[in-house]
Amino acid sequence: MVLDGYRNIGEKIFNPLAKKMININPNILSVFALLFAFLSGYTFYLTRFNLSLLLIASLFIFINAFLDALDGSIAKISGKASKKGDFLDHVLDRYADVFILGGIMFSPYCSNIIGLLAIVGVLLASYLGTQAQAVGAGRIYSGVLGRADRLVILIALPLIQYLLINQGIILIWKFTFIEWVMLYFAFAGQITVVQRFFGAWKMLKANG
Repeated sequence: MVLDGYRNIGEKIFNPLAKKMININPNILSVFALLFAFLSGYTFYLTRFNLSLLLIASLFIFINAFLDALDGSIAKISGKASKKGDFLDHVLDRYADVFILGGIMFSPYCSNIIGLLAIVGVLLASYLGTQAQAVGAGRIYSGVLGRADRLVILIALPLIQYLLINQGIILIWKFTFIEWVMLYFAFAGQITVVQRFFGAWKMLKANG
């Protein structure tokens, strides 16, 4: 939730670029963001054949995050923001989560069970945020595992794993570094679910 609290600062960074791209349909950028999410996940899978692909996976996640932030800025500045666009963005974001985390799950650095737990935690946390909006409690971004924080962690994750392996460090207390982060996603995701549930419940109770 750390970075989600600085959305206004993020908008100030992206707005100048977005103003130069107002003629671009933001939905197209959303689709390209999804493409790079898929490429990052597939690259994670391919790291079993080439360790250096961890660096490429990090780059693809960065591009995904960049385009995902830029499409929203363009939509707002150009006046193209709409419920349809917001709906599409949320759907594609969930697919992006599955592609990236799924690729990590099938990489040689993460067990399938830990990867699955991470996916469940992330998807449930995201679901609670949008479901709160659906029932009239407003979009909830609160919780220890916000999407912005998660993307920053995912960008750094393959870089750190690459450096550790090059230093001869494979396991840290019986798990790879990637597995520790995925375990964090699993537990932090469930904590976020509880935080968002009670946040939405409080708002609904206040509104009668």
